[in-house]
Amino acid sequence: MKKAILPKGIRLSKGSYEARKTVNGVSICLHNKDLDKLIVQFNEAIEMAKNSVDYKVKNTTLNEWFEEWFDTTKRLTIKETSIAPMKRKYHRTFGFYLGERKVSTLMPADIQKAINAMDSDEVAVSTIMDAKGLLHQCLDAAVANRFLVANPCVAVSVPKKYKEAEVEIALTEKEQREFLSYVDGSWYKEMFYFMFLTGVRVGELGAVQWQDIDFEAKVIHIRHSLSCNYCEGVKREVMVSPKTACSNREIPFIGEMEEILLSQKKKVTKLKKDLADRWRGKEFTDLVFVTGMGSPCSRYIVEKEINKTVERMNEDEARMAVMENRKPVEVIRKFHPHTIRHTFATRCAEKGIDVKVAQRLLGHSNVTITLNVYTHVNEARQLKELEKFGNVGAEFAEKDSPTAEELSPISSKSHF
Repeated sequence: MKKAILPKGIRLSKGSYEARKTVNGVSICLHNKDLDKLIVQFNEAIEMAKNSVDYKVKNTTLNEWFEEWFDTTKRLTIKETSIAPMKRKYHRTFGFYLGERKVSTLMPADIQKAINAMDSDEVAVSTIMDAKGLLHQCLDAAVANRFLVANPCVAVSVPKKYKEAEVEIALTEKEQREFLSYVDGSWYKEMFYFMFLTGVRVGELGAVQWQDIDFEAKVIHIRHSLSCNYCEGVKREVMVSPKTACSNREIPFIGEMEEILLSQKKKVTKLKKDLADRWRGKEFTDLVFVTGMGSPCSRYIVEKEINKTVERMNEDEARMAVMENRKPVEVIRKFHPHTIRHTFATRCAEKGIDVKVAQRLLGHSNVTITLNVYTHVNEARQLKELEKFGNVGAEFAEKDSPTAEELSPISSKSHF
């Protein structure tokens, strides 16, 4: 009689079947008279050994653990639109430099070397700080799950680079008027008037819907923000909650706001009828501000229109200078959409609007943010007022006064 061929790792011993195997350092030894039952038990034991805690702790890489932690824990606490950017930030930083290292072997020196390498590669300090904060949370969870005894992020430093912050300079009233005069015949005329009269963030602008406009109470409700990002190469535009709780607010109609909105309503209604099936904004059918094809007005659209207008203004000035045989001047500098928000805050300060009222209109979470603009405006106003003081005497400048060089304790005439 032909002897039955047994599965690998199983043998017949003293009238019973025995299964033996070592998996990930775990020894398996099972006995059963029923071969079929033993095979099931043996396969289960192999799977358990493969997924044993000891094996996982010793062999899980940082990238593997980050993905598991992020998808099971972190993503529950953030907006959907933040998931892809946050993952990208990790993978472009610590994921790139340390991702294939085993979590259990990570030391503070490894984290520090990665940070130093990023610094050498001129990764922005703000990016390193954000990524380090994310890694710290990830490795806190690794400690809790016994992958590590202590978090290796606690004893590392990010090199400081002191960079002078770019000061946001508001448009003057003259620049504001000239800019608006240039968009007078543009499709985006009403959009820009709306921005200068409300100071809304560009994301909030793109999310304003007709249901948010109360013509009876004459107020605009800011309830959403338009978020635009790319996920695996595909552009996604979604409505999200505004930046902070204070960003949910009501803005009363100011100046010619009602006429602007009625004009925009008429334009958009006609555009929808003219485009019919070619209307691109099918996901957002109630938006107040759209492109000439019905798409939402994202940051990219607003910035592009600003640049086009500024370029046209300066080109017209250059042509005029040639005709008048003079040197051209810059009519207006290039500016970002956020500059319009800063300009609105500046106008509030210049017109003497109470700072708390301005804070509510702008949706600032802290009045200090608003006060920074007010302080800057007041300092400029004080300097202008002090110019009126003039000289205290008419004859002083006529006398033979010593020069600044002569008064200096280290001058060319000094001898040591």
